Amino acid sequence: MLGGEPSGHIICRDRTSTGDGTISALQVLAEMVRSGRPLAELHADVEKCPQILVNIDLGENAADAVMAAEPVRNAIRDVEAALGAEGRVLLRPSGTEPLIRVMVEGTDAAAVDRLAHQLAAEVRQFLASPV
Repeated sequence: MLGGEPSGHIICRDRTSTGDGTISALQVLAEMVRSGRPLAELHADVEKCPQILVNIDLGENAADAVMAAEPVRNAIRDVEAALGAEGRVLLRPSGTEPLIRVMVEGTDAAAVDRLAHQLAAEVRQFLASPV
């Protein structure tokens, strides 16, 4: 299973949970050896999916509270259900900034955009609600 981000991270989920250039390169080389196909030929099989990333400023809020909030968790489930097997959703705190990152990808660009902003709106609504 292979996934990528606009930042250049390539994630091999069956090998590691984070982007790692060395592991990615070794996996590509292993597939070239296994298949006997050159990289140009393997690359022709890669289908890029539309992906939207929305960053939400946490302000003084704790990322853990957002990630655990039932309305946010329900919104993630709704987006996942809307995408079905044709996409994926990732909502996570940034490791470097006070942000929540909402990423949605799938086969339909308009749906991906709508669903990413729908989920981001739910996170913003939670952040704006009184505790």
